[in-house]
Amino acid sequence: MTRITRMGPEETPCLDIHTHDSRKTARSLNTGTSTRNPPHSRQSGQSLNSPGYLALVGGTIYVSPTEEPIPDGVVLIQGGKIAAVGNRAVVQVPQNTELLDCSGFTVAAGFWNSHVHFFERKWANAVGIPVPELSRQLQDMLTRYGFTSVFDIGSMWENTRRLRDRIESGEVPGPRIRSTGEAMVPPHALPSDTVLNMMGAMKFPAPEIVDAAQAAAASKKLLDEGVDGIKLFASSPRSASLPESAIQAAVNEAHRLAKPVFVHPNSGADVLTAVRGGVDVIAHTAPHSGPWDETILAAMKDRRVALTPTLTIWKYYMRHDRISAQEQIANTEIGQLRAWLASGGTVLFGNDLGAVEYDPTEEYALMAEAGMSFRQILASLTTAPAERFGESKQLGRIAAGLQADLVVLKGDPSQNNRALAAVHYTIRAGNIIYRASE
Repeated sequence: MTRITRMGPEETPCLDIHTHDSRKTARSLNTGTSTRNPPHSRQSGQSLNSPGYLALVGGTIYVSPTEEPIPDGVVLIQGGKIAAVGNRAVVQVPQNTELLDCSGFTVAAGFWNSHVHFFERKWANAVGIPVPELSRQLQDMLTRYGFTSVFDIGSMWENTRRLRDRIESGEVPGPRIRSTGEAMVPPHALPSDTVLNMMGAMKFPAPEIVDAAQAAAASKKLLDEGVDGIKLFASSPRSASLPESAIQAAVNEAHRLAKPVFVHPNSGADVLTAVRGGVDVIAHTAPHSGPWDETILAAMKDRRVALTPTLTIWKYYMRHDRISAQEQIANTEIGQLRAWLASGGTVLFGNDLGAVEYDPTEEYALMAEAGMSFRQILASLTTAPAERFGESKQLGRIAAGLQADLVVLKGDPSQNNRALAAVHYTIRAGNIIYRASE
C-alpha cells in the first residue's frame, strides 16, 4: 500500500465569536447561546492571519484516541493552528483571548467522514445555489455532526469542485472536501434514470471500463482534471466484474501521484480482486455474499487496506424486506466488521452519506455492536483517516502546531456513543463553522 502524501484544500476563515477579556472566568463567558451560523462567514470574525487567540476552556480533551483525556482542559488556538493544549492549570491564556466555555463538554479532533457523496439533486449547479441555502445544506449534512474533513467517492467532479471552491473562498462555511469525482464502472452498471430519480440523485456520466488500458486512460483523465483519488466499482449485476489487471492499472496511475484508490465491492470475491489489485480502501462491507473467511481477511491485512464499513446503508436498503432477511444481512455485515477488527484491520468511519440519513448515530451504534470501543470509533474518525490520507502531520490529533480542526461534544462519548453525534461546536482551522442552538 502506497503511503499517500498530504493533499487537499487550504483553510477558510469563518470565525464568529464575541471578544472577551481572558482575565474573566470561562464560566462567565458562555457563548453557547448562538443561532445558526451566519452565511457570509468572512464578515463574522477574524481572518486566519489575525494575531488574536481563541481558547476552548474547561472541557475534557481527547488529544488522540490512545492518550488519557485531559480534564478541565484548554486548547489555545492562534492563526488557525493549535498553539497549546493541556490542563487549565498548565496552559497560560493570553489577555484578550476569545474564550469558549466548554465545561461539561468533550473536545476531540475534527471528525472525518471517508465515504460521502455529493450526488443528491440538492447539490446540482453548486455554483448557483444561494449562500444561505448552501450554508444550511452543508450544515445539515456535515458540520452539525462534527465533520471537518470528508472524502466524496462518487459525484460529478466539476460540480463538486465548484462546491469546494465556494467553501475555500470563504463564501460559505464547510468542511475540507476531497473527491474522486466520477467513479469508474463496468459497462451498463449505472442505475436507470427512473432509479436515479427515486434515489434523489443527479444524472451524470461515469467512465465505463472493461480492461487495463481503459482503466489507465480513465484514471489519467480524472487525475489530470485534479481529483484527489480514484473510485472503482468492482462489479455490476448486469455485467462482468472488472479484472484484477484493470484495477491494478487504475491503482498504478493514482499511486504515481500518491493518491488513494477506493473500490466498491459487491461480494467477497470483489474484495479479493480489489485487494490483489492494490487498492487502499474497501468502501463497503459485502454482506450479501456471506461471512468473510480467513483468505479474504488475511489478504486485506497483508496488503494493509482500510475499510469503511457503511453498516447503515444495508439496513436502509433492506427496509422493505422481511425481518428475518433484514436480521441476516445485519448480522453478516456486523460479523464482517467484527472479524476485520479481530484481525487488527484499519477502519475509517464512512456511512455512505448522501445515500443514507444524515444523522450518524445509528452507524456509531452498529460499529459498537460489532465490538468497536469508543476509542476505536474515535480513531476511525480522526487518526486513522489522517494517517491513511497523508494528513497526520496536520490533522487528526490535538497537538501544538497542527491545524485547529476540532469538535466539541455535548456529552461524554466514552460513556454513550450517541454523544458522538451531539455536537455543540465544529471548528475548522480555528474558525467556528457550526454552533448548536440552545
